[in-house]
Amino acid sequence: MYRYDQFDHQITAQRVAQFRDQVRRRLSGELKEDEFRILRLQNGLYMQIHAYMMRIAVPYGMLSAKQLRMFAHIARKYDRGYGHFTTRQNVQFNWLKLEDAPDILADLASVEMHATQTSGNCIRNTTSDEFAGVAQDEIVDPRPYAEILRQWSTLHPEFAFLPRKFKFSITGATTDRAAIQINDVGLQAVKNAQGEVGFRVMVGGGLGRTPVIGTEIADFIPWQHIITYVESIVRVFNEYGRRDNLYKARIKILVKALGIEEFRRQVEADWKFTKDGPCTLTQAELDRVAACFTAPVYENLPAKDAAVAALQRDNKAFANWLARNVKPHKAAGYAAVELSLKRAGAAPGDASAEQMDAAAEMADKFSFGELRVTHMQNLVLADVKQSDLISLWESAKANGLATPNIGLLTDIICCPGGDFCTLANARSITLAKAVDERFDDIDYLQDIGDLDLNISGCVNACAHHHVGHIGILGVDKSGEEWYQVSIGGNKGSPANVGKIIGRSFSFAQIPEVVARLLQVYVRERHEGERFVETVRRLGIEPFAEYVYATPVPQNEKLLLPDYDLIKVGTPYDNPYYSPRF
Repeated sequence: MYRYDQFDHQITAQRVAQFRDQVRRRLSGELKEDEFRILRLQNGLYMQIHAYMMRIAVPYGMLSAKQLRMFAHIARKYDRGYGHFTTRQNVQFNWLKLEDAPDILADLASVEMHATQTSGNCIRNTTSDEFAGVAQDEIVDPRPYAEILRQWSTLHPEFAFLPRKFKFSITGATTDRAAIQINDVGLQAVKNAQGEVGFRVMVGGGLGRTPVIGTEIADFIPWQHIITYVESIVRVFNEYGRRDNLYKARIKILVKALGIEEFRRQVEADWKFTKDGPCTLTQAELDRVAACFTAPVYENLPAKDAAVAALQRDNKAFANWLARNVKPHKAAGYAAVELSLKRAGAAPGDASAEQMDAAAEMADKFSFGELRVTHMQNLVLADVKQSDLISLWESAKANGLATPNIGLLTDIICCPGGDFCTLANARSITLAKAVDERFDDIDYLQDIGDLDLNISGCVNACAHHHVGHIGILGVDKSGEEWYQVSIGGNKGSPANVGKIIGRSFSFAQIPEVVARLLQVYVRERHEGERFVETVRRLGIEPFAEYVYATPVPQNEKLLLPDYDLIKVGTPYDNPYYSPRF
Protein backbone atom coordinates (compact mmCIF):
# COMPACT_ATOMS: atom_id res chain seq x y z
CA MET A 1 0.00 0.00 0.00
CA TYR A 2 1.03 3.62 -0.39
CA ARG A 3 3.69 5.03 1.95
CA TYR A 4 4.08 8.75 2.66
CA ASP A 5 6.87 10.60 0.89
CA GLN A 6 8.63 13.71 2.26
CA PHE A 7 5.86 16.01 1.03
CA ASP A 8 3.13 14.01 2.79
CA HIS A 9 5.09 14.04 6.04
CA GLN A 10 5.73 17.76 5.76
CA ILE A 11 2.09 18.58 5.01
CA THR A 12 0.70 16.52 7.90
CA ALA A 13 3.27 17.88 10.38
CA GLN A 14 2.46 21.46 9.38
CA ARG A 15 -1.28 20.84 9.68
CA VAL A 16 -0.87 19.38 13.18
CA ALA A 17 1.17 22.37 14.35
CA GLN A 18 -1.23 24.82 12.74
CA PHE A 19 -4.30 23.20 14.29
CA ARG A 20 -2.65 22.92 17.70
CA ASP A 21 -2.28 26.70 17.73
CA GLN A 22 -5.85 27.20 16.48
CA VAL A 23 -7.21 24.98 19.28
CA ARG A 24 -5.11 26.86 21.85
CA ARG A 25 -6.60 30.16 20.67
CA ARG A 26 -10.13 28.71 20.73
CA LEU A 27 -9.73 27.41 24.28
CA SER A 28 -8.31 30.74 25.42
CA GLY A 29 -11.20 32.64 23.85
CA GLU A 30 -9.10 34.41 21.22
CA LEU A 31 -11.15 32.63 18.56
CA LYS A 32 -14.93 32.55 18.76
CA GLU A 33 -16.84 29.47 17.60
CA ASP A 34 -17.98 31.16 14.37
CA GLU A 35 -14.34 31.85 13.53
CA PHE A 36 -13.12 28.44 14.66
CA ARG A 37 -15.77 26.37 12.91
CA ILE A 38 -14.25 26.48 9.44
CA LEU A 39 -10.81 25.73 10.89
CA ARG A 40 -11.92 22.63 12.77
CA LEU A 41 -13.92 21.36 9.81
CA GLN A 42 -10.78 21.55 7.66
CA ASN A 43 -9.36 19.00 10.09
CA GLY A 44 -12.41 16.74 10.15
CA LEU A 45 -13.67 17.88 13.55
CA TYR A 46 -17.44 18.23 14.04
CA MET A 47 -19.44 19.33 17.07
CA GLN A 48 -22.15 16.72 17.74
CA ILE A 49 -24.83 16.22 20.38
CA HIS A 50 -22.63 14.86 23.16
CA ALA A 51 -19.07 15.76 22.20
CA TYR A 52 -16.76 16.48 19.28
CA MET A 53 -16.56 13.92 16.48
CA MET A 54 -13.49 13.48 14.27
CA ARG A 55 -13.66 11.85 10.85
CA ILE A 56 -10.36 10.28 9.79
CA ALA A 57 -9.57 9.65 6.14
CA VAL A 58 -8.90 6.09 5.04
CA PRO A 59 -7.80 6.72 1.43
CA TYR A 60 -9.67 4.38 -0.93
CA GLY A 61 -10.37 2.14 2.08
CA MET A 62 -6.80 0.83 2.54
CA LEU A 63 -5.41 0.26 6.04
CA SER A 64 -2.27 -1.32 7.43
CA ALA A 65 -2.43 -3.35 10.62
CA LYS A 66 -0.32 -0.63 12.27
CA GLN A 67 -2.85 2.02 11.32
CA LEU A 68 -5.77 -0.02 12.63
CA ARG A 69 -3.91 -0.46 15.91
CA MET A 70 -3.62 3.32 16.07
CA PHE A 71 -7.41 3.56 15.73
CA ALA A 72 -7.68 1.17 18.68
CA HIS A 73 -5.28 3.38 20.64
CA ILE A 74 -7.35 6.49 19.85
CA ALA A 75 -10.52 4.67 20.88
CA ARG A 76 -9.05 3.75 24.25
CA LYS A 77 -7.19 6.94 25.08
CA TYR A 78 -9.46 9.65 23.72
CA ASP A 79 -12.90 8.06 23.07
CA ARG A 80 -15.14 5.53 24.82
CA GLY A 81 -13.47 2.42 23.50
CA TYR A 82 -14.80 2.12 19.97
CA GLY A 83 -14.87 3.71 16.50
CA HIS A 84 -17.42 3.85 13.70
CA PHE A 85 -16.58 2.87 10.10
CA THR A 86 -18.59 4.75 7.47
CA THR A 87 -20.02 4.17 4.00
CA ARG A 88 -17.22 6.33 2.58
CA GLN A 89 -14.57 3.98 3.96
CA ASN A 90 -13.55 6.41 6.73
CA VAL A 91 -13.60 6.02 10.50
CA GLN A 92 -15.23 8.35 13.05
CA PHE A 93 -14.74 8.83 16.79
CA ASN A 94 -17.73 10.34 18.53
CA TRP A 95 -16.73 11.21 22.12
CA LEU A 96 -13.68 13.48 21.81
CA LYS A 97 -12.55 16.52 23.78
CA LEU A 98 -11.45 19.58 21.84
CA GLU A 99 -8.19 19.87 23.77
CA ASP A 100 -7.23 16.33 22.67
CA ALA A 101 -7.77 16.91 18.93
CA PRO A 102 -4.21 18.10 18.12
CA ASP A 103 -2.71 15.12 19.95
CA ILE A 104 -4.99 12.78 17.99
CA LEU A 105 -3.82 14.34 14.73
CA ALA A 106 -0.19 13.96 15.84
CA ASP A 107 -0.78 10.29 16.69
CA LEU A 108 -2.36 9.77 13.28
CA ALA A 109 0.55 11.47 11.53
CA SER A 110 2.93 9.00 13.20
CA VAL A 111 1.26 6.19 11.18
CA GLU A 112 0.83 8.22 7.98
CA MET A 113 -2.81 9.18 8.44
CA HIS A 114 -4.74 12.44 8.74
CA ALA A 115 -8.21 14.00 8.89
CA THR A 116 -7.59 16.66 6.23
CA GLN A 117 -10.47 17.26 3.80
CA THR A 118 -12.85 14.87 5.52
CA SER A 119 -15.19 17.83 5.88
CA GLY A 120 -15.79 21.21 4.31
CA ASN A 121 -16.51 22.34 0.76
CA CYS A 122 -13.54 20.63 -0.80
CA ILE A 123 -12.65 17.37 -2.55
CA ARG A 124 -13.27 14.66 0.03
CA ASN A 125 -11.64 11.25 0.49
CA THR A 126 -11.64 9.21 -2.74
CA THR A 127 -13.37 5.85 -2.37
CA SER A 128 -12.82 2.66 -4.33
CA ASP A 129 -13.55 -1.05 -4.63
CA GLU A 130 -12.70 -2.88 -1.40
CA PHE A 131 -11.55 -5.85 -3.50
CA ALA A 132 -9.20 -3.77 -5.67
CA GLY A 133 -6.17 -5.74 -6.73
CA VAL A 134 -7.67 -9.17 -5.97
CA ALA A 135 -11.05 -9.17 -7.79
CA GLN A 136 -11.44 -11.69 -10.56
CA ASP A 137 -13.40 -9.26 -12.75
CA GLU A 138 -10.83 -6.47 -12.54
CA ILE A 139 -9.71 -4.74 -15.74
CA VAL A 140 -7.03 -2.71 -13.99
CA ASP A 141 -6.07 -2.09 -10.37
CA PRO A 142 -7.69 1.28 -9.56
CA ARG A 143 -5.60 2.01 -6.47
CA PRO A 144 -2.70 3.78 -8.25
CA TYR A 145 -5.20 6.10 -9.93
CA ALA A 146 -7.01 6.64 -6.61
CA GLU A 147 -3.71 7.59 -4.99
CA ILE A 148 -2.89 9.97 -7.84
CA LEU A 149 -6.32 11.56 -7.34
CA ARG A 150 -5.56 11.90 -3.63
CA GLN A 151 -2.24 13.59 -4.25
CA TRP A 152 -3.71 15.91 -6.87
CA SER A 153 -6.69 16.94 -4.74
CA THR A 154 -4.97 17.32 -1.33
CA LEU A 155 -4.91 21.03 -0.45
CA HIS A 156 -5.48 21.93 -4.12
CA PRO A 157 -5.43 25.74 -3.88
CA GLU A 158 -8.01 26.28 -6.63
CA PHE A 159 -10.53 23.90 -5.08
CA ALA A 160 -10.19 24.66 -1.37
CA PHE A 161 -13.55 26.51 -1.21
CA LEU A 162 -15.93 24.88 -3.67
CA PRO A 163 -19.65 25.69 -3.72
CA ARG A 164 -20.18 22.42 -1.84
CA LYS A 165 -18.40 19.20 -0.93
CA PHE A 166 -17.17 17.02 -3.80
CA LYS A 167 -16.72 13.25 -3.89
CA PHE A 168 -14.86 10.90 -6.24
CA SER A 169 -15.26 7.15 -6.49
CA ILE A 170 -13.27 4.83 -8.76
CA THR A 171 -13.44 1.17 -9.73
CA GLY A 172 -11.29 -0.98 -11.97
CA ALA A 173 -13.76 -3.85 -12.28
CA THR A 174 -16.69 -4.70 -14.52
CA THR A 175 -18.93 -4.96 -11.43
CA ASP A 176 -19.50 -1.64 -9.69
CA ARG A 177 -18.68 -2.22 -6.04
CA ALA A 178 -17.70 1.43 -5.50
CA ALA A 179 -21.13 3.02 -6.08
CA ILE A 180 -19.72 5.28 -8.78
CA GLN A 181 -23.16 6.41 -9.96
CA ILE A 182 -24.04 8.14 -6.69
CA ASN A 183 -20.88 10.25 -6.47
CA ASP A 184 -20.16 13.71 -7.87
CA VAL A 185 -17.71 12.03 -10.23
CA GLY A 186 -17.52 8.27 -10.73
CA LEU A 187 -14.74 6.60 -12.72
CA GLN A 188 -14.84 3.09 -14.16
CA ALA A 189 -11.85 1.54 -15.92
CA VAL A 190 -12.56 0.33 -19.44
CA LYS A 191 -10.59 -0.78 -22.48
CA ASN A 192 -11.17 0.46 -26.02
CA ALA A 193 -11.08 -1.60 -29.21
CA GLN A 194 -7.29 -1.30 -29.28
CA GLY A 195 -6.98 -2.69 -25.75
CA GLU A 196 -5.91 0.66 -24.30
CA VAL A 197 -6.94 1.51 -20.74
CA GLY A 198 -9.12 4.51 -20.08
CA PHE A 199 -12.03 5.57 -17.90
CA ARG A 200 -15.75 5.91 -18.35
CA VAL A 201 -16.71 9.08 -16.49
CA MET A 202 -20.00 9.62 -14.67
CA VAL A 203 -20.92 13.05 -13.31
CA GLY A 204 -23.61 14.62 -11.17
CA GLY A 205 -24.56 11.73 -8.94
CA GLY A 206 -25.45 12.22 -5.30
CA LEU A 207 -28.07 11.49 -2.66
CA GLY A 208 -29.18 13.75 0.18
CA ARG A 209 -32.09 16.13 -0.24
CA THR A 210 -32.18 15.64 -4.03
CA PRO A 211 -31.13 12.10 -4.95
CA VAL A 212 -29.73 11.83 -8.48
CA ILE A 213 -28.07 8.99 -10.37
CA GLY A 214 -24.99 10.19 -12.23
CA THR A 215 -24.94 10.66 -16.00
CA GLU A 216 -22.22 9.51 -18.37
CA ILE A 217 -20.24 12.50 -19.60
CA ALA A 218 -17.51 10.51 -21.39
CA ASP A 219 -17.37 6.86 -22.40
CA PHE A 220 -13.57 6.76 -22.73
CA ILE A 221 -10.93 9.14 -21.43
CA PRO A 222 -7.37 7.78 -21.85
CA TRP A 223 -5.73 7.22 -18.47
CA GLN A 224 -3.04 9.77 -19.29
CA HIS A 225 -5.68 12.52 -19.36
CA ILE A 226 -7.95 11.50 -16.51
CA ILE A 227 -6.61 14.09 -14.05
CA THR A 228 -6.83 16.97 -16.53
CA TYR A 229 -10.36 15.92 -17.50
CA VAL A 230 -11.73 15.69 -13.96
CA GLU A 231 -9.94 18.94 -13.12
CA SER A 232 -11.98 20.63 -15.85
CA ILE A 233 -15.16 19.13 -14.38
CA VAL A 234 -14.36 20.53 -10.94
CA ARG A 235 -13.31 23.88 -12.42
CA VAL A 236 -16.65 24.30 -14.24
CA PHE A 237 -18.46 23.39 -11.03
CA ASN A 238 -16.32 25.81 -9.03
CA GLU A 239 -17.13 28.65 -11.42
CA TYR A 240 -20.82 28.05 -12.04
CA GLY A 241 -22.07 26.02 -9.07
CA ARG A 242 -24.58 27.89 -6.91
CA ARG A 243 -23.28 29.58 -3.78
CA ASP A 244 -26.52 31.32 -2.84
CA ASN A 245 -28.40 28.22 -1.70
CA LEU A 246 -26.83 25.46 0.40
CA TYR A 247 -29.41 22.94 -0.77
CA LYS A 248 -28.76 23.59 -4.46
CA ALA A 249 -24.99 23.88 -4.36
CA ARG A 250 -23.94 20.34 -5.37
CA ILE A 251 -22.73 19.60 -8.90
CA LYS A 252 -25.80 17.40 -9.53
CA ILE A 253 -27.94 20.56 -9.49
CA LEU A 254 -25.65 22.32 -11.96
CA VAL A 255 -25.63 19.33 -14.33
CA LYS A 256 -29.43 19.12 -14.23
CA ALA A 257 -29.81 22.87 -14.74
CA LEU A 258 -27.46 23.02 -17.73
CA GLY A 259 -28.24 19.60 -19.16
CA ILE A 260 -25.52 17.05 -19.77
CA GLU A 261 -24.79 18.25 -23.32
CA GLU A 262 -24.13 21.84 -22.27
CA PHE A 263 -22.21 20.76 -19.20
CA ARG A 264 -20.04 18.50 -21.38
CA ARG A 265 -19.45 21.36 -23.82
CA GLN A 266 -18.24 23.62 -21.03
CA VAL A 267 -15.97 20.93 -19.59
CA GLU A 268 -14.42 20.18 -22.96
CA ALA A 269 -13.98 23.88 -23.71
CA ASP A 270 -11.93 24.17 -20.53
CA TRP A 271 -10.15 20.88 -21.10
CA LYS A 272 -8.72 21.84 -24.47
CA PHE A 273 -6.42 24.31 -22.66
CA THR A 274 -5.12 21.79 -20.10
CA LYS A 275 -5.38 18.39 -21.78
CA ASP A 276 -1.65 18.17 -22.51
CA GLY A 277 -0.56 20.36 -19.60
CA PRO A 278 1.48 19.61 -16.47
CA CYS A 279 -1.18 17.31 -14.97
CA THR A 280 -1.03 14.90 -17.91
CA LEU A 281 0.03 11.55 -16.50
CA THR A 282 3.15 9.86 -17.79
CA GLN A 283 3.98 6.19 -17.71
CA ALA A 284 6.85 6.97 -15.35
CA GLU A 285 4.53 8.69 -12.87
CA LEU A 286 1.97 5.88 -13.04
CA ASP A 287 4.73 3.31 -12.53
CA ARG A 288 6.08 5.27 -9.54
CA VAL A 289 2.74 5.20 -7.75
CA ALA A 290 1.79 1.70 -8.91
CA ALA A 291 4.99 0.36 -7.32
CA CYS A 292 3.28 0.93 -3.96
CA PHE A 293 0.53 -1.52 -4.89
CA THR A 294 2.42 -4.54 -6.16
CA ALA A 295 0.79 -7.89 -5.41
CA PRO A 296 2.27 -9.86 -2.52
CA VAL A 297 4.27 -12.97 -3.29
CA TYR A 298 1.54 -15.57 -3.59
CA GLU A 299 2.41 -19.20 -3.04
CA ASN A 300 1.59 -21.86 -5.61
CA LEU A 301 -1.39 -23.43 -3.85
CA PRO A 302 -4.18 -25.82 -4.83
CA ALA A 303 -7.47 -24.11 -5.67
CA LYS A 304 -9.28 -25.93 -2.84
CA ASP A 305 -8.21 -27.04 0.63
CA ALA A 306 -9.30 -30.50 1.77
CA ALA A 307 -9.66 -29.60 5.46
CA VAL A 308 -11.82 -26.58 4.61
CA ALA A 309 -14.03 -28.69 2.34
CA ALA A 310 -14.46 -31.32 5.05
CA LEU A 311 -15.44 -28.81 7.75
CA GLN A 312 -17.78 -27.12 5.29
CA ARG A 313 -19.65 -30.43 4.93
CA ASP A 314 -19.75 -31.15 8.65
CA ASN A 315 -20.22 -27.74 10.27
CA LYS A 316 -23.22 -25.65 9.26
CA ALA A 317 -21.98 -22.50 10.98
CA PHE A 318 -18.68 -22.66 9.10
CA ALA A 319 -20.52 -23.39 5.85
CA ASN A 320 -22.73 -20.33 6.36
CA TRP A 321 -19.65 -18.18 6.99
CA LEU A 322 -17.93 -19.50 3.86
CA ALA A 323 -21.04 -18.79 1.80
CA ARG A 324 -21.50 -15.19 2.96
CA ASN A 325 -18.16 -13.84 4.21
CA VAL A 326 -15.58 -15.50 1.93
CA LYS A 327 -15.16 -14.09 -1.58
CA PRO A 328 -13.28 -15.39 -4.64
CA HIS A 329 -9.72 -14.29 -5.32
CA LYS A 330 -7.78 -13.93 -8.56
CA ALA A 331 -4.95 -16.12 -7.21
CA ALA A 332 -5.57 -19.87 -6.88
CA GLY A 333 -5.59 -21.07 -3.30
CA TYR A 334 -6.47 -17.66 -1.83
CA ALA A 335 -9.68 -15.90 -0.76
CA ALA A 336 -10.84 -12.46 0.36
CA VAL A 337 -12.62 -12.53 3.71
CA GLU A 338 -15.05 -9.98 5.15
CA LEU A 339 -15.01 -9.42 8.89
CA SER A 340 -18.57 -8.49 9.82
CA LEU A 341 -19.13 -5.40 11.97
CA LYS A 342 -22.85 -6.24 12.12
CA ARG A 343 -23.06 -8.49 15.17
CA ALA A 344 -26.28 -8.66 17.15
CA GLY A 345 -26.76 -5.93 19.73
CA ALA A 346 -24.10 -3.56 18.40
CA ALA A 347 -24.30 -0.51 16.19
CA PRO A 348 -23.67 -1.31 12.51
CA GLY A 349 -20.15 -0.32 11.51
CA ASP A 350 -18.85 -0.01 15.07
CA ALA A 351 -15.75 -1.84 16.25
CA SER A 352 -14.39 -1.85 19.78
CA ALA A 353 -10.71 -1.16 20.46
CA GLU A 354 -10.30 -4.84 21.29
CA GLN A 355 -11.86 -5.85 17.96
CA MET A 356 -9.66 -3.43 16.04
CA ASP A 357 -6.57 -4.88 17.70
CA ALA A 358 -7.81 -8.39 16.95
CA ALA A 359 -8.49 -7.52 13.30
CA ALA A 360 -5.00 -6.02 13.02
CA GLU A 361 -3.53 -9.22 14.44
CA MET A 362 -5.52 -11.29 11.93
CA ALA A 363 -4.26 -9.05 9.13
CA ASP A 364 -0.66 -9.62 10.20
CA LYS A 365 -1.15 -13.36 10.57
CA PHE A 366 -3.34 -14.11 7.57
CA SER A 367 -3.27 -11.21 5.04
CA PHE A 368 0.16 -9.60 4.62
CA GLY A 369 -0.61 -6.95 7.24
CA GLU A 370 -3.30 -5.11 5.25
CA LEU A 371 -7.06 -4.55 5.53
CA ARG A 372 -9.75 -2.67 3.66
CA VAL A 373 -12.86 -0.82 4.81
CA THR A 374 -15.98 -1.58 2.77
CA HIS A 375 -18.82 0.67 1.63
CA MET A 376 -21.04 -1.66 3.69
CA GLN A 377 -19.20 -0.71 6.92
CA ASN A 378 -17.28 -3.96 7.31
CA LEU A 379 -13.59 -4.90 7.06
CA VAL A 380 -11.83 -7.07 4.49
CA LEU A 381 -8.74 -9.25 4.66
CA ALA A 382 -7.94 -9.44 0.96
CA ASP A 383 -5.24 -12.12 0.71
CA VAL A 384 -6.07 -15.14 2.88
CA LYS A 385 -4.82 -18.64 2.09
CA GLN A 386 -7.63 -21.18 1.72
CA SER A 387 -5.73 -23.36 4.17
CA ASP A 388 -5.95 -20.57 6.80
CA LEU A 389 -9.71 -20.12 6.58
CA ILE A 390 -10.52 -22.40 9.52
CA SER A 391 -8.04 -20.68 11.82
CA LEU A 392 -9.22 -17.27 10.69
CA TRP A 393 -12.87 -18.21 11.25
CA GLU A 394 -12.12 -19.36 14.78
CA SER A 395 -10.25 -16.14 15.54
CA ALA A 396 -13.00 -13.99 14.01
CA LYS A 397 -15.65 -15.86 16.02
CA ALA A 398 -13.75 -15.35 19.25
CA ASN A 399 -13.71 -11.61 18.61
CA GLY A 400 -17.29 -11.11 17.41
CA LEU A 401 -16.28 -10.57 13.78
CA ALA A 402 -17.65 -13.70 12.13
CA THR A 403 -21.40 -13.05 11.86
CA PRO A 404 -22.33 -14.87 8.61
CA ASN A 405 -24.58 -12.12 7.29
CA ILE A 406 -22.62 -10.26 4.60
CA GLY A 407 -25.14 -9.03 2.04
CA LEU A 408 -28.11 -10.26 4.06
CA LEU A 409 -30.89 -8.30 5.77
CA THR A 410 -29.00 -7.81 9.05
CA ASP A 411 -25.90 -6.48 7.26
CA ILE A 412 -27.59 -3.14 7.87
CA ILE A 413 -26.09 0.14 6.66
CA CYS A 414 -26.67 2.76 9.32
CA CYS A 415 -25.58 6.31 10.12
CA PRO A 416 -25.10 7.54 13.73
CA GLY A 417 -28.51 9.23 13.54
CA GLY A 418 -30.23 10.89 16.46
CA ASP A 419 -28.08 9.00 18.95
CA PHE A 420 -25.20 11.34 18.05
CA CYS A 421 -25.74 13.65 15.08
CA THR A 422 -27.00 17.22 15.46
CA LEU A 423 -28.60 17.06 12.00
CA ALA A 424 -30.66 13.91 12.56
CA ASN A 425 -34.45 13.82 12.84
CA ALA A 426 -34.60 10.30 14.26
CA ARG A 427 -32.58 7.47 15.71
CA SER A 428 -30.85 5.05 13.34
CA ILE A 429 -28.69 2.86 15.57
CA THR A 430 -31.53 1.94 17.93
CA LEU A 431 -33.82 1.12 15.02
CA ALA A 432 -31.15 -1.05 13.41
CA LYS A 433 -30.90 -2.97 16.68
CA ALA A 434 -34.69 -3.48 16.75
CA VAL A 435 -34.75 -4.79 13.18
CA ASP A 436 -31.76 -7.03 13.86
CA GLU A 437 -33.50 -8.56 16.88
CA ARG A 438 -36.68 -9.18 14.88
CA PHE A 439 -34.84 -11.11 12.17
CA ASP A 440 -32.23 -12.93 14.23
CA ASP A 441 -32.64 -16.25 12.36
CA ILE A 442 -29.79 -17.12 10.02
CA ASP A 443 -31.81 -19.77 8.15
CA TYR A 444 -34.55 -17.23 7.39
CA LEU A 445 -31.97 -14.66 6.32
CA GLN A 446 -30.31 -17.16 4.00
CA ASP A 447 -33.69 -17.94 2.44
CA ILE A 448 -34.41 -14.25 1.86
CA GLY A 449 -30.98 -13.88 0.25
CA ASP A 450 -29.21 -10.70 -0.82
CA LEU A 451 -30.93 -7.60 0.54
CA ASP A 452 -29.56 -4.15 1.33
CA LEU A 453 -31.33 -2.43 4.24
CA ASN A 454 -30.17 1.16 4.76
CA ILE A 455 -31.24 3.46 7.61
CA SER A 456 -30.57 7.22 7.59
CA GLY A 457 -31.50 9.51 10.45
CA CYS A 458 -32.08 12.51 8.17
CA VAL A 459 -32.32 13.63 4.57
CA ASN A 460 -28.54 14.02 4.26
CA ALA A 461 -28.56 10.27 3.56
CA CYS A 462 -25.23 9.31 5.12
CA ALA A 463 -26.45 5.70 5.12
CA HIS A 464 -27.47 5.90 1.43
CA HIS A 465 -31.07 4.93 2.15
CA HIS A 466 -32.17 6.08 -1.32
CA VAL A 467 -30.26 3.20 -2.92
CA GLY A 468 -31.10 0.53 -0.37
CA HIS A 469 -33.27 -2.34 -1.55
CA ILE A 470 -35.23 -1.26 1.50
CA GLY A 471 -34.46 2.30 2.54
CA ILE A 472 -35.59 3.87 5.81
CA LEU A 473 -35.41 7.64 6.39
CA GLY A 474 -35.99 9.35 9.72
CA VAL A 475 -38.34 12.34 9.46
CA ASP A 476 -39.59 14.89 11.97
CA LYS A 477 -43.32 15.24 12.57
CA SER A 478 -44.10 17.95 15.11
CA GLY A 479 -40.99 17.14 17.09
CA GLU A 480 -41.53 13.36 17.00
CA GLU A 481 -39.46 10.80 15.08
CA TRP A 482 -41.14 8.95 12.23
CA TYR A 483 -39.77 6.88 9.37
CA GLN A 484 -40.39 6.93 5.65
CA VAL A 485 -39.88 3.63 3.78
CA SER A 486 -38.77 3.20 0.18
CA ILE A 487 -38.05 0.05 -1.80
CA GLY A 488 -36.33 -0.86 -5.05
CA GLY A 489 -33.18 1.24 -4.73
CA ASN A 490 -29.82 -0.10 -5.86
CA LYS A 491 -26.28 1.25 -5.51
CA GLY A 492 -24.59 -0.92 -8.15
CA SER A 493 -25.10 -1.17 -11.87
CA PRO A 494 -27.79 -0.34 -12.72
CA ALA A 495 -28.10 2.16 -9.90
CA ASN A 496 -31.48 3.63 -9.13
CA VAL A 497 -33.31 5.51 -6.40
CA GLY A 498 -36.00 3.63 -4.49
CA LYS A 499 -39.64 4.71 -4.40
CA ILE A 500 -41.50 5.70 -1.24
CA ILE A 501 -44.30 3.23 -0.50
CA GLY A 502 -46.59 5.65 1.34
CA ARG A 503 -47.11 7.48 4.60
CA SER A 504 -44.51 7.21 7.35
CA PHE A 505 -44.41 4.88 10.36
CA SER A 506 -43.54 5.13 14.03
CA PHE A 507 -40.32 3.68 15.40
CA ALA A 508 -42.15 0.68 16.90
CA GLN A 509 -43.91 -0.19 13.62
CA ILE A 510 -40.82 -0.48 11.42
CA PRO A 511 -39.86 -4.12 12.21
CA GLU A 512 -43.39 -5.24 11.25
CA VAL A 513 -43.27 -3.13 8.08
CA VAL A 514 -40.04 -4.84 7.03
CA ALA A 515 -41.61 -8.23 7.81
CA ARG A 516 -44.62 -7.47 5.59
CA LEU A 517 -42.40 -6.36 2.71
CA LEU A 518 -40.52 -9.65 2.96
CA GLN A 519 -43.73 -11.64 3.06
CA VAL A 520 -44.76 -10.18 -0.30
CA TYR A 521 -41.34 -10.96 -1.70
CA VAL A 522 -41.43 -14.60 -0.54
CA ARG A 523 -44.92 -14.99 -1.98
CA GLU A 524 -44.23 -13.38 -5.35
CA ARG A 525 -40.57 -14.06 -6.16
CA HIS A 526 -39.43 -16.14 -9.09
CA GLU A 527 -36.77 -18.77 -8.57
CA GLY A 528 -33.37 -17.16 -8.05
CA GLU A 529 -34.83 -13.66 -7.97
CA ARG A 530 -33.49 -11.17 -5.42
CA PHE A 531 -35.77 -8.83 -3.48
CA VAL A 532 -34.79 -5.81 -5.58
CA GLU A 533 -35.44 -7.73 -8.80
CA THR A 534 -38.92 -8.71 -7.63
CA VAL A 535 -39.63 -5.04 -6.86
CA ARG A 536 -38.44 -4.03 -10.34
CA ARG A 537 -40.68 -6.63 -11.96
CA LEU A 538 -43.83 -5.95 -9.93
CA GLY A 539 -43.42 -2.29 -8.97
CA ILE A 540 -44.08 -1.04 -5.45
CA GLU A 541 -47.87 -1.39 -5.53
CA PRO A 542 -48.23 -5.02 -4.30
CA PHE A 543 -45.82 -4.28 -1.46
CA ALA A 544 -47.53 -1.05 -0.44
CA GLU A 545 -50.98 -2.66 -0.66
CA TYR A 546 -50.00 -5.45 1.72
CA VAL A 547 -48.19 -3.16 4.16
CA TYR A 548 -51.15 -0.79 4.47
CA ALA A 549 -53.94 -3.41 4.11
CA THR A 550 -54.45 -3.47 7.87
CA PRO A 551 -53.05 -1.09 10.48
CA VAL A 552 -49.42 -1.85 11.21
CA PRO A 553 -49.33 -2.82 14.89
CA GLN A 554 -46.92 -1.32 17.36
CA ASN A 555 -44.29 -3.80 18.46
CA GLU A 556 -44.98 -4.03 22.19
CA LYS A 557 -41.42 -5.12 22.89
CA LEU A 558 -40.24 -1.76 21.60
CA LEU A 559 -42.54 0.35 23.76
CA LEU A 560 -40.06 0.27 26.65
CA PRO A 561 -38.23 3.38 27.83
CA ASP A 562 -35.07 4.13 25.90
CA TYR A 563 -32.83 3.09 28.76
CA ASP A 564 -34.16 -0.48 28.48
CA LEU A 565 -32.65 -0.67 25.00
CA ILE A 566 -29.11 -0.17 26.29
CA LYS A 567 -26.97 -3.25 25.73
CA VAL A 568 -25.45 -3.58 29.20
CA GLY A 569 -22.19 -5.48 29.62
CA THR A 570 -20.61 -4.57 26.26
CA PRO A 571 -18.26 -1.81 25.10
CA TYR A 572 -21.45 0.19 24.55
CA ASP A 573 -22.20 0.79 28.24
CA ASN A 574 -22.81 4.47 27.56
CA PRO A 575 -25.78 6.64 26.57
CA TYR A 576 -25.56 4.78 23.27
CA TYR A 577 -29.02 3.49 22.51
CA SER A 578 -30.61 6.45 24.22
CA PRO A 579 -30.33 9.50 22.02
CA ARG A 580 -30.63 12.59 24.17
CA PHE A 581 -28.88 13.14 27.49
